[in-house]
Order: sequence, then structure tokens, then C-alpha cells
Amino acid sequence: MEPLLVLVVLPVFVGIASELAFRDARNASLAAALGAALTVCLCVKLLDPDATWGWLAALLVSPLPIAFAVATALFLYGHLRGTPRARRTDG
Repeated sequence: MEPLLVLVVLPVFVGIASELAFRDARNASLAAALGAALTVCLCVKLLDPDATWGWLAALLVSPLPIAFAVATALFLYGHLRGTPRARRTDG
């Protein structure tokens, strides 16, 4: 359960928080990427007090949470702005 929480759920919350805090796609995605990387590093450090997993383990798994956090921030940016969708014209 902890890997699912660290790799999926927490980065989604980081993406939501960064979008609500910055309200700009560029700044929110940067904050989401940095926040997700920091969250993963802190969780690896807290969940493994014996230091059998180091910063290298956090570095190797960090692309997935960063992608989830940035995708969430960009998804919310599009939906919170109410951007109009292109209309289809048939014929």
C-alpha cells in the first residue's frame, strides 16, 4: 500500500496543490515536478530508517511520480480555466 501511496496518490495531491497555489501552467508544472521529487525523497528517507534504500533508489523511481504530478497540474489547468474545445464541423 505504501508504494501506491508514494508513487501515485501523493504526486497527484502535489499536482493539485501546485495548480491551486500558482494558477499558471508553467509555474505549477515546475512546482509539481520539484514537489513530487522532494516528496519521493522524503518518503524514501522516512519509510526506510535503516538506509538500505538510498537517494539512488529515490532517483530511479522519481520519473513516475513527477509525471503524475505534472500531468495532474496540466490537466487541472485546462479544466479549471474552462478552455473552449474545438467544434467539429461535418460537411
